[in-house]
Formats: sequence, C-alpha cells, structure tokens
Amino acid sequence: MNSPVSCFLPCRAGSERVPKKNIKPFAGIPHGLIELKLRQLLGCAAIDEVVLSTNDEEILDYAYSLGESRIRIHQRDSALASSQTSTDELVAHALALIPQGHILWTHVTSPFINAAVYQTLIDSYFNCLEQGYDSLMTTTELHGFLWQDGKPLNYDRTLEKWPRTQTLKSIHEVNSGAFIASTDIYRALDDRIGDKPYLYSTSKLIGHDIDWPEDFLTAEALTEKGLVSL
Repeated sequence: MNSPVSCFLPCRAGSERVPKKNIKPFAGIPHGLIELKLRQLLGCAAIDEVVLSTNDEEILDYAYSLGESRIRIHQRDSALASSQTSTDELVAHALALIPQGHILWTHVTSPFINAAVYQTLIDSYFNCLEQGYDSLMTTTELHGFLWQDGKPLNYDRTLEKWPRTQTLKSIHEVNSGAFIASTDIYRALDDRIGDKPYLYSTSKLIGHDIDWPEDFLTAEALTEKGLVSL
C-alpha cells in the first residue's frame, strides 16, 4: 500500500438549509454526522491522518475532546468558511494543509460511506493508478430519461422516442462522497481530481448526500430501519 493517505474533512459552521447539520443529533448519535464520520474514518486502517478543517466551535470542542492522535484539527479562518467560499479556494487550502502524499477528500454529509467503503475506495484508487488513471471520485449512475435545454442528453429521439431504460446510456452524477488524488495533481492542476479520473460508481444508498432537510430525514429513517451500514 502506498502512503501516506491523508483525509481532508472540511466542515464549516453555519449550514443554511439544515441548521447545525454537521453536529445536531442524528439517528441516536449525540454529536451527529461529525461523530459518525470521524468514527468511520478512524475505523479505516488505510487512512494515516484525518485533517479536520472547521470554524465551528462546537465541532472544534468535540474533536479536541476525543484526544485522537490521528486527527489533526485546523481552525479554519472565517474568510475560507463562508457560503461564498469556492471549492477552488478549498483545493488550495487542502494542499496547504497536506503538502505531501495522497489526499482523500470527503464530507460528513455522506453518512453511508463507512470504514469498509473507504478501504475499498483507497484500494481501488491505487489499483486504478496502475491502469492509467490519475485519480478517483465517487459517482451515482443515472439511467433515466435525462433532458437539458429542451432535448434529451442520453438518447436520440429520432431513433426511438422512448427506449427501454435498461438500454439508455448511463450518466455519472458526482455524489461528492470521496475524491482521491495525489498532492502532485493538486499542485499541477489546482484540482482535487486529475485529467483522467476513475469514476467509482456507488449505489444510491451509499452515495446518499445530505444537502436538504428531507435528505437528513431520509438518512435518519434509513439508519433507524437498519437498511444501511454505518
């Protein structure tokens, strides 16, 4: 196994759609999504370090209380923690914090990417490097009738107006569960993926992303009914 693999976990305060989304109780877990995600990341032996970048005082207090040597806590400057902060700015921030090795970028809002999934993703990443890819990101494959600008994206209505969904060309939706690339990629391209990323397709459940209040409720329901593994 190549190393080191460092996890970049950005987690800002002030969620607008779901107040206190990252640390409010979730499915019986007192400190919510941040508690769950740190547990999952620390449970993956392939991750050498978790770099938590946050400006949320409650999250900072909770993370410090764990006393975990594999967690490096960075109190993010408020200028990099607003709703206007771009992902491009965070790419530079991640590289400044993790200048060497490989960066696994993930989010607390992907509660069903657990320790076992992270292990599989890291193994797949190193395997795909040997196959000519330069990075990895998780996606969800869409097989429906997808339209944009008044016309279909993934089928030709002049050939068949309503083809069977099983025969439609799938489109990959980036689900933001994980991005893995070397710091060389970050440095050369100012990006968290390279020019030839491997698209690692997850199931819809594993790739579930919490962005809106109904996403949070759905994730809790799936957890409480035992339909997913944490």
